[in-house]
Amino acid sequence: MRAKFRRNPEIRHFRGRAELGDYAYGATVAKRRLSRRLAEFRINAGYTASHVCDALDWGRGKVGRFEANQWKRPEMSDIRDLIRIYAIEAGERQEVEELAVRCRVRPWWRDYGEIFDSEFPGYENDASSIRVYMPLAIPALLQTPAYMQAQLRTTPHAPAFRRKAAEARLRRQRILDRTDGTAPYLRAVITEASLLYQWGERDDRRKQLEHLVRLSRRCNVELRIQRFDDGPPAGIYSMVHILGFSEHDEPPLVFVATDYSIDEVRDPEAAGGYIQSFGRAYDAALAPADSTAYLEKLAQQME
Repeated sequence: MRAKFRRNPEIRHFRGRAELGDYAYGATVAKRRLSRRLAEFRINAGYTASHVCDALDWGRGKVGRFEANQWKRPEMSDIRDLIRIYAIEAGERQEVEELAVRCRVRPWWRDYGEIFDSEFPGYENDASSIRVYMPLAIPALLQTPAYMQAQLRTTPHAPAFRRKAAEARLRRQRILDRTDGTAPYLRAVITEASLLYQWGERDDRRKQLEHLVRLSRRCNVELRIQRFDDGPPAGIYSMVHILGFSEHDEPPLVFVATDYSIDEVRDPEAAGGYIQSFGRAYDAALAPADSTAYLEKLAQQME
């Protein structure tokens, strides 16, 4: 199934994901799709990457970087050169050009270069489904500002960095609030450990629990609690994000978070292992309704 587009000088659409002003839905996935499509067209045309570079008088490696998605924004002149040399036909040419236009929209997270060292927030922004497991912390998409501040104060970063990081997390959370049909479906497995740490004021901790209760009642959010009474984590100990996309030919992406970065798991076997491990943790945790009741009980104990 190919991406469909409608042209408009103010609002562009990428498979139903609207972009207005500085807020782009779809730019990161569009760049990934464009990289893959260009590689397919080159192979179908019978060219090597070096042959194309020579034919276009480009430096060696440029085509390889495009196809490896190691670029920020494609130049339209480069895309048209590739369309010409690959003899891409009219219908597919429009698809490629529209993908390139979408790629060139500046996503919001580019303004937080000191916070993000990968394209993870872009993929999260574009995902139609998100699965997340964090053994010792509440996932960023579910944190209150007070929790963010308490967590960030434990880091060695300067106050200015912490303020910027909290601002970026709040911006990330806005994906759950979309009302145009593009809000992702979030499945989060939350450990009891992450809920019972002593941080901030008692009232702050109660408000974080109440926030989780409210989120758990949304139609696009599913929370499951992994309790101490249910034994050790079922086969997963890493901080994992699994991002799925609405396009059937877009494979899911797996990211593992560390203290310093969120890195893509590029090895297919390892990525598959994380997906299976998340499934075991998900199945072993409390069901959504029971998780909501458990969160309500914890919040009441804070009153």
